[in-house]
Amino acid sequence: MTTAVYGLQDIKKELQHLSGQQITELCLRLARHKKENKELLAYLIFEADNSPAFIEKVKAEAGFMFSQMPVRSYEAAKYLRKILRLLGKYIKFMASKEAETELLINFCTGYIQYADRRTSYKPLRTILVRQVEKTRTAIGKLHEDLQYDFITDYNAMLNDAGKNLSWFDKDSYLL
Repeated sequence: MTTAVYGLQDIKKELQHLSGQQITELCLRLARHKKENKELLAYLIFEADNSPAFIEKVKAEAGFMFSQMPVRSYEAAKYLRKILRLLGKYIKFMASKEAETELLINFCTGYIQYADRRTSYKPLRTILVRQVEKTRTAIGKLHEDLQYDFITDYNAMLNDAGKNLSWFDKDSYLL
């Protein structure tokens, strides 16, 4: 026996017919099943109305994680992927291109500050390169007025990377 899969529009129509109490019960039931559902619900209820403060909180958490990063390249790469998973989750919660761009620039800056500058471990280097490319793409999707503000921060981050990382070719990524 297979269960029917309903589309988002079907669910939306049904939700409009439910009472506030029934919707509350459904939300709590969803929150019990997956940790990410609970985190998303908590974000939407408690944090969504103040995005700048939430972004600062996420930056602080990422900064703390960077300060705890292991020295050995293999462990450092795993740890950086862990930070990226956390940032990805929060970016998905916020659903904002500006927030995504700001957090990606912050990640790249943290990488430049804390990662081993002399490493030849390719996976560790690839992490930065991919995030720089992702940041460049995210900036391109922003409104022109916002692009100017982020391009300044982005180019400053690239200059910092060019100075501190001998293997990084900043000219390939300039905007």
